[in-house]
Amino acid sequence: MEMARRGEVSAAMEVVARKEGLGVNEVREEVARGRMVIPANKHHANLSPIGIGIAARCKVNANIGCSPERSDVGEEVEKLRVCLRYGADTVMDLSTGSNVEAVRAAILAACPAPLGTVPVYEVASKVGDICRASAGECIEVVRAQAEQGVDFMTIHAGLLRRMVPLAARRRLGIVSRGGAQMARWMQANEAENPYYTHFEEILEICREHDVTISLGDGLRPGCLADASDAAQFAELDVLGELTERSWAAGVQVMVEGPGHIPLDEVAMNVERQIRVCKGAPFYVLGPVVCDIAPGYDHITSAIGAAVAAMAGAAMLCYVTPKEHLGLPDAEDVRAGIIAYKIAAHAGDVGRKRRGARDRDDAMADARKAFDWERQFALALDPARAREYYEASNAGVGREGKEYCTMCGKEFCAVRVSREVSEAKA
Repeated sequence: MEMARRGEVSAAMEVVARKEGLGVNEVREEVARGRMVIPANKHHANLSPIGIGIAARCKVNANIGCSPERSDVGEEVEKLRVCLRYGADTVMDLSTGSNVEAVRAAILAACPAPLGTVPVYEVASKVGDICRASAGECIEVVRAQAEQGVDFMTIHAGLLRRMVPLAARRRLGIVSRGGAQMARWMQANEAENPYYTHFEEILEICREHDVTISLGDGLRPGCLADASDAAQFAELDVLGELTERSWAAGVQVMVEGPGHIPLDEVAMNVERQIRVCKGAPFYVLGPVVCDIAPGYDHITSAIGAAVAAMAGAAMLCYVTPKEHLGLPDAEDVRAGIIAYKIAAHAGDVGRKRRGARDRDDAMADARKAFDWERQFALALDPARAREYYEASNAGVGREGKEYCTMCGKEFCAVRVSREVSEAKA
């Protein structure tokens, strides 16, 4: 950010410009203004930089990480490989339990994408009871993760003591793991949130290691009944303050957004964040637009995510089919990423971003030509598209086949339409 403000173009800015099809000065100006972040810790040696902001295509984050119930480094690295294979732009390690440092080290070593964490999870895992943690221990975990190479961190600094009673009035209360931990800490210690009172120290660490802050929404609504309430927006106002403090310190910042939101309130929430946080990139968690689909929340949330992306959200945090039910496995990660790649792409097309529809137009041409290989290549999940086609056409070759088993030869509208056009010509 400081380089951009001086008019200098970094190597990372050049990479982002090429990836986004933007001019290098356009990227530099967006970073200087704080409307784009490039999470790139100077210790993350194998990183391929990306840009997150309103001027760039909408990004998708995938969450992985072990839990106190399941802790397997190899399994988490395999989940990372799935994330990268299916197009996650960033990855967050949300590990909890006794093995968090080892898991993060293994993920970071294998991860060319920007890696994010939630430091309070490690604090709670280390001390056993978050209420026993000192403010110093909270800050030291931030420092250790920054030195290790973490590119962006969710810091729950906006949830203050005065907001806890507001959350207590809710139907579902606090559903953010980090938010709940901080509320317990403040209640037990009768003190203000240490991430807020020590925010300047956090900024010094982040500036030194070039860590992007992701301001956590500890009071995000966990059900439709709690959406857009006083607690959520009280925290958002503090996040706006912390955004400006981050910029003043030369630290890149993005802002996390609500979880469960009725469809008609999604755009309003995005627009309000953009206004309150002066255009800082908005990173939305979902949003889930109905509460009655456990097992299918990758769909309920992708609906809201598409609306959020079109309204101006810069990054979408995926939800897997196992959300609200259990720790996702590799297949859940795949399903969540593809659902969110669809949502992000739909948002980019809806915003009419330059070149966003090119792939869709190429798919239309491939379908018209019954070019099955080209269709597979253009698909967001080529392996799944090929798998479904071949399962439906067992023993039948693709070459020259101008219909699929959905319609059959005589009822294939594309084939018949082409014949009508050729006859007219």
